Amino acid sequence: MDIAAILAKEFKLEPYQVKNTIKLIEEGNTIPFIARYRKEQTGNLQDTVLREFHDRLNYLKNLENRQYEIIRLIENQGKLTEELKNEILNTFTLQRLEDLYRPFRPKRRTRATIAREKGLDGLAEAILTQNVKKGKLKETISGYINVDRGVNNEEEALTGAMDIIAEIMSDNSEIRDIVRSIANRKGILKSEAVNKEIESPYEMYYDFQESVRTIPNHRILAINRGEKEKFLKVSLVLPDEEVLSRIKEKVILNPSLETSKILENCIKDSYKRLIFPSIEREIRGMLQERAEKEAIGVFALNLRSLLMQPPTREKVIMGIDPGYRTGCKVAVIDETGKLLEYTTIYPTEPHNKVQEAKETLSKLIYDYKVSVIAIGNGTASRETEMVVADLIKELNYKVSYTIVNEAGASVYSASEIGQKEFPDLDVSIRGAVSIARRLQDPLAELVKIDPKHIGVGQYQHDLNQKNLDEALKGVVEDCVNTVGVDLNTASLSLLKYVAGISVKVASNIIEYREEVGRFTSRRELLKVKGLGDKTFTQCAGFLRIPGGSDPLDNTAVHPESYDIARKLIGKNLDSLDMEELSQQLNVGILTLKDIIEELKKPGRDPRDQMSKPVFRQDVLKFEDLRENMVLTGVVRNVVDFGVFVDIGVKQDGLIHISQLSNSYIKHPKEVVKVGDIISVKVLKVDVNKRRISLSIKDV
Repeated sequence: MDIAAILAKEFKLEPYQVKNTIKLIEEGNTIPFIARYRKEQTGNLQDTVLREFHDRLNYLKNLENRQYEIIRLIENQGKLTEELKNEILNTFTLQRLEDLYRPFRPKRRTRATIAREKGLDGLAEAILTQNVKKGKLKETISGYINVDRGVNNEEEALTGAMDIIAEIMSDNSEIRDIVRSIANRKGILKSEAVNKEIESPYEMYYDFQESVRTIPNHRILAINRGEKEKFLKVSLVLPDEEVLSRIKEKVILNPSLETSKILENCIKDSYKRLIFPSIEREIRGMLQERAEKEAIGVFALNLRSLLMQPPTREKVIMGIDPGYRTGCKVAVIDETGKLLEYTTIYPTEPHNKVQEAKETLSKLIYDYKVSVIAIGNGTASRETEMVVADLIKELNYKVSYTIVNEAGASVYSASEIGQKEFPDLDVSIRGAVSIARRLQDPLAELVKIDPKHIGVGQYQHDLNQKNLDEALKGVVEDCVNTVGVDLNTASLSLLKYVAGISVKVASNIIEYREEVGRFTSRRELLKVKGLGDKTFTQCAGFLRIPGGSDPLDNTAVHPESYDIARKLIGKNLDSLDMEELSQQLNVGILTLKDIIEELKKPGRDPRDQMSKPVFRQDVLKFEDLRENMVLTGVVRNVVDFGVFVDIGVKQDGLIHISQLSNSYIKHPKEVVKVGDIISVKVLKVDVNKRRISLSIKDV
């Protein structure tokens, strides 16, 4: 198998890109390092493409290993032909490969194996190949009666032979391809209620069917969940007559022979009992895999947008974790995220101590010069927001508020990380600190939480958890390394995502900081236990040292390029001849451009280019909403069928995919991403169901 050629074709890459990228990966380089510092070798492949490339490379390597394993297993049985060997070596999908191996796979005891033990292989072969002389069928069958082997009469002989034929057909890769092809083109996924009298979230699927070819991914996941929760019965429906007709064309070479009627019965039995159930499982599995891949991709895209939201710098922030019975937890943090003070207020039901709450908040705002109040979007969020909005009107002080997505804050609060950071704080107060820090630096705070709990996906609990974890870990890793990490302040949660740094090495970095003090240069990293030259090469460019001994240590310029960077200092960076300079300094143009950009804006943060949070001073009530009203909102989640938008009332509004663009789009991600600030028009307000329909068309 020419893996490089396959990758070049699939990813539309030049041979040099494929060769170099494979070499870099096999040498143990990390994806962030390759994406940022080996652009010339890869032809400037982005991190997302590199991760797909890496996954496909692993798949093809595993496929190649499986090819040779199957060849070995068949050869051991003495059944390998040169033709079969070539077919196996020229098969590039695991499904097709397993189809080829299927006839040779050791089987559990089946009706066919029992028939073979009775010596009925020859009869099965004669009927299948229609190699029975005209008028001699009965005589041929009688020749296989053997009481000693358990074949007592013609009927038992024929039944056993038919069982063998049915299994041979079900193992035939070409017959399976026929059924699979029809299933993919004309198959219908059908769902019905287990009990129509029972109400459930899956009622729209109680009598539902849709083409396998066109069914949207979110419906596949919803139907599968309904089946898992025992509300739905799900089946695959195929045009059986067409399938049987196509198999007959393949199997029955001479319809005029008396063996043809037997073969027809074998085909029906094989299809109903063996082939269809197997293909149904396969198609259902394929649909689930397709839906999972899309859902994981959307989750990853949403997570990337959320993590890359811009920080709110140089502001004292008050975080409020709203609640009813237990009150609202309040925490004030300074510009560096340090906790200054915390308390609990009770402005909501059942306490309704609104005035006392305002007085407490007012004192904290004046005492610590709070600029922004971050309110969690969970239980009692809007009631708390109304109290805060009223307070802002009463204050003789400039302060604003914003709603922060608090998904996963409770997970952080009870986590080992939360306990280690604030061992003396109540769990709920930690949540308020996390909400404030999420506004201050979303990336630094959200990396402390398992990405699955951040609440920007769909059906995440129904997905393959290993694949989901790997994809989300890759997103976090790419975001952390794109932004860069302050070596002297970064938490363990951030450091462990830096390219090349393991949890153990991250712990050693923190231990070194605590024992020796601040790092003054990147080279000092080599003094950290367990951090050798190879790890240094991978991680150094992503670690920043503001105020260190070398200004370049606070840029994304890699230490391997410091000599080149120093030769550029003092030059007019806007009027350089890149081609000439590239040759003069013996450096690739892509790397040279990156170095120049860093020298122009040292310590820049790519998140600053993203949409800023919406800061409010007044509250909008659900009852205030009117059709055709135009509002500003923040995209909270992007899913297959639309976008959920926070417009400042308790319930997020939904923009259905049909309301996202005047032209056709396949997915909402083509138009918006999490964190985007957009203008929306209210289409419909359902007060009873608390649903809001929005549109961005013609706004």
